[in-house]
Amino acid sequence: MSDDQNTGASETSRPTGKRQLSGVSTASYEAKRAPAVAASASAKDATYGGGVVSFLPEVVTEIRKVIWPTARQMVTYTIVVLVFLIILTALVSGVDFIAGLGVEKALTP
Repeated sequence: MSDDQNTGASETSRPTGKRQLSGVSTASYEAKRAPAVAASASAKDATYGGGVVSFLPEVVTEIRKVIWPTARQMVTYTIVVLVFLIILTALVSGVDFIAGLGVEKALTP
């Protein structure tokens, strides 16, 4: 039998969750977060927002991280979106038409 299974009553129970097996602490989120929040709060007060001057360089840095789609991917994505819109439009039109027939049937003697 494997070590993970607890078959005998005399054996101590072993944790079976991912966190317990990997040795990760099971302390609460708030307990872990409290010291980090206190430390980061004082740092944020000193450099709140980073300033207007650093905004554009940060934008450029983030734009460089973007993985831009190729032309072929854009054509594929565009076709998928258009097909989805056609299907959804047909569905909504169908429901509207059927609901209109139901209302007309209910209101005419």
